[in-house]
Amino acid sequence: MPVTGGIEATRRIREILPSTRVVILTVSEDDQDLFEAIKNGADGYLLKKLEPEELYAMLRGVFEGEAPISRFTASKILNEFALQARRKSTTELEEELSARQKEVLQFLAGGHTNKEIGNKMGIAENTVKNHLKSILAKLHLENRVQAATFTLQKGSVRQTDPTE
Repeated sequence: MPVTGGIEATRRIREILPSTRVVILTVSEDDQDLFEAIKNGADGYLLKKLEPEELYAMLRGVFEGEAPISRFTASKILNEFALQARRKSTTELEEELSARQKEVLQFLAGGHTNKEIGNKMGIAENTVKNHLKSILAKLHLENRVQAATFTLQKGSVRQTDPTE
């Protein structure tokens, strides 16, 4: 489009005429373009490589309340929603941990053994084991390596010794 892009045009159309249905017809398979189009009010997102019959059927579906998207596009959308749900649920799960359990995770991510963690925290080794069991259950993890990896990937702990 010579004056403005399709995404900006979609935003403007929806702003002025909110009940207007907008379908993006594009060559772009870029995820960011797809999600920007949806965020700006596109009712559908179709690639120009569609066969004419498919395009006609998809556009006809708009008038029946359908969202015209290809299987490829639907797959991208579902993957993004699943990724966001995992991120959200991971954050929610992490919030369920007590301050003490988070401290155990810090030591664990630092490579300390249960005995070392107990000594540094001033608690029994069995108490450390109990904390780890609770942590694994809350985070839906299977072992201490997964817990340490989770902690380091989330960046939720400092990579230094919490007692320093």
